Amino acid sequence: MNFLKYLSFGTLSCLFTLIFFGGYVSASGVGLSCPDWPLCPAGLVPMGEFLIEYMHRTLAATTGLLVILTMFFTLKSKSSRRGMKLAAVIAGGLVLSQIALGGAVIVERLHSLLVTIHFAIGMTLFSMLILVTVYAFQLPSPAARKEITSTLGKT
Repeated sequence: MNFLKYLSFGTLSCLFTLIFFGGYVSASGVGLSCPDWPLCPAGLVPMGEFLIEYMHRTLAATTGLLVILTMFFTLKSKSSRRGMKLAAVIAGGLVLSQIALGGAVIVERLHSLLVTIHFAIGMTLFSMLILVTVYAFQLPSPAARKEITSTLGKT
């Protein structure tokens, strides 16, 4: 399924960008520039002083949606192997925990233990998406599946 290859790779790329950008947010000290969660004080329209943190949250929401979609289509695919499905389900659970933990990090004013756990879960999520993507690229193409099916039917 070519769609699952593109979706999993796109999700992995988006997550990599989110982790990279999250490192910038943390290292530059703008993690609390937007002190409310989930929205900044101005609501959906970011003000200039909240722009970097707002971008991080928007990218996180997009990534979360992509992870859930990847999990859904992996579970729906008949050609997905058990390990791929397991990694996708773990990734789905991890992304939900990341959303909750991201909110706790803001509410608790960047408590160091919470920030560290947030990063560790992010790395585990990244690992699970690498597995899903590797499995997706090992899936046979529709033409190969058709050939395998026709060959098995002849025997």
